[in-house]
Amino acid sequence: MRREGFELCVGMPRIIERQVDGKWHEPFEHLVLESPVDAQGAAMSLIGERRAEMINMSSRGVGDMVHMEFKIPARGLIGLRTKLLTATRGRVISHHSYLEHGPRVGAIPRRNSGSLIAVETGAATPYSLDALYDRGTFFVEPGEQVYEGQVVGEHCRDNDLEVNVVRTKKLSNVRASGKDDTTSVRPLKRLKLEEALEFVVEGEFVEITPANIRIRKHLLKEADRRRAKRKAKSEG
Repeated sequence: MRREGFELCVGMPRIIERQVDGKWHEPFEHLVLESPVDAQGAAMSLIGERRAEMINMSSRGVGDMVHMEFKIPARGLIGLRTKLLTATRGRVISHHSYLEHGPRVGAIPRRNSGSLIAVETGAATPYSLDALYDRGTFFVEPGEQVYEGQVVGEHCRDNDLEVNVVRTKKLSNVRASGKDDTTSVRPLKRLKLEEALEFVVEGEFVEITPANIRIRKHLLKEADRRRAKRKAKSEG
């Protein structure tokens, strides 16, 4: 659909559960991995965090490869492939298929960081980004168009933070020593579709267009988000 010119907004992925004998059951997948021995620990650590249960493990004997099979909740597969490739430097081969529905297991850890949210619409500037690099990792680069309510980065703390990435340096005729400090541009983190789907939390959307993949808040206005937060707090 994206290749055909469609634009989509996708929320946080949710699994389809079934009720069996009064209890909720979720889908499980059969995950098969082929990994070098020296990358086995990194792969198993990632999979263990996602409530996976090992079914079988054997040595292939060819090139020191290890064959591993797991039973893993379907929701644990979101974003797993990219992290496995990063942790094993691209040397793991993975495949998964539907196994069964079973009793729901515990929570799977999601990101424990907040979002950096743009408060103004315009083009991101090197001046504003340079002053905000200590607040987290950015998904946009200088000159890139952003809009109010767009998630432009990942906060280094666990709360959301509104930032102005379109602020420009004020010009004046007065020059003083140290005034014209140079700005630095650091590498950005460009999210792929699978990474963006894993990143979003409740109240956020992945905006998918033919040219870009962005993340935005459901409520674009800061005042609307604060109002909704107060309402949820009073009702809860």
